[in-house]
Amino acid sequence: MIFRQLFDSTSSTYTYLLASRKGGEALILDPVLERVDRYVKLLDELDLRLVKAVDTHVHADHISGLSELRDRTRCITVMGEESGVDVVSMRVGDGERVDVEGVSLEAIYTPGHTADSYSFLMGDRVFTGDTLLIRGTGRTDFQNGSPQAQYDSIFNRLLRLPDETLVYPAHDYKGDTVSTIGEEKAFNPRLQVSSVQQYVDIMNGLDLPNPRMMDVAVPANLHLGLDQETPDRRQWTLDAEAVIREIDTGEAVLVDLRDRSERERHGEIPGSVHVPYPGLDEQLAPGGLLTELGRTGGKRLIFYCAYGERSAMAAEAAREAGLSGSCHLKGGLKAWAAAEGPIAR
Repeated sequence: MIFRQLFDSTSSTYTYLLASRKGGEALILDPVLERVDRYVKLLDELDLRLVKAVDTHVHADHISGLSELRDRTRCITVMGEESGVDVVSMRVGDGERVDVEGVSLEAIYTPGHTADSYSFLMGDRVFTGDTLLIRGTGRTDFQNGSPQAQYDSIFNRLLRLPDETLVYPAHDYKGDTVSTIGEEKAFNPRLQVSSVQQYVDIMNGLDLPNPRMMDVAVPANLHLGLDQETPDRRQWTLDAEAVIREIDTGEAVLVDLRDRSERERHGEIPGSVHVPYPGLDEQLAPGGLLTELGRTGGKRLIFYCAYGERSAMAAEAAREAGLSGSCHLKGGLKAWAAAEGPIAR
């Protein structure tokens, strides 16, 4: 397995790069905008293809690298379903999984630092974002934070993991790189409390200054979505009503780019062909399913996903591959459902 813990000294942020093998698919957690060049270089050196980029929450002390990584690698951006960001490619809920080849993370909803905070469990380790830090916990005094919610997230979710579980936070300000659940139970001063109220009193008494970047970082991190209003992209965007008309002609085929777990949870547009987004390039290559449908079969490809981001990138990639009529459903399945389009479950 490939595991890299990368550090941004300006914001004291840890970013994690995960992959099962050299030459395989990769996932990155909590990337920092100013370090994207470094991540891309490392991906090239390790011969990795970035498939998913995940933020544990809306950060207040740095601008996320999610959108820049998406624009440079066409990766899937992922956040929790409670997040207030405008658009990400994929949203996950408590207990759902974020998968790439050979790597699987279980999403654990751990609000408190912010209302949208998630941790991610992978086998013997847990990535705790800003919920549980090494010998500390994330502040709870902005972005709908709640010391009561954080107490519940820590004591009733994270601290119930096995003691030997490795703890990898999104920040550290003292130079520590890793801890364990057992260590934090024993030595984290904020966890040596006998009641919720005692923890609430500690957190409410911290009186910390606002993060230096908060006024810039939070608004920027709430607007991560792909710009779909460029003249080129508008040309291959269809609303739900236009997609229905295209289907009725019999000359178009709908291509669902979502993961299987998303299809199982939210359903699909009837008659769709399932091509998970990570396998798109293979299916657009000579002899691939989408190439055969578009060229040999004479079908117009109409891509869709959850919110319209993966599908916009897929339509662009298909056009670059020579399938000039390719389009996508604006707003994805969410917009389709709002337009009362049929959904098969």
